[in-house]
Amino acid sequence: MPRNYKKEYANYDGTPVVKKKRANRNQARRIMTKAGVVRKGDGKDVHHVNGNTRDNRRKNLRAVPASKNRSRRI
Repeated sequence: MPRNYKKEYANYDGTPVVKKKRANRNQARRIMTKAGVVRKGDGKDVHHVNGNTRDNRRKNLRAVPASKNRSRRI
């Protein structure tokens, strides 16, 4: 039986809490792009130092290689 991606999205990715977190991560990326720290295609992720995606203060954001940021345990 093939996967029902629409149902999976509605159950998790489409929930208001997850949408808000994603919007805040995107906002952090825009902040760092505007500051000239990251660019599209540079292979870097914007890391929240304290792990709180809602805290987009500049001192809480850091640019790190994607391989390092995604290898850490949540």
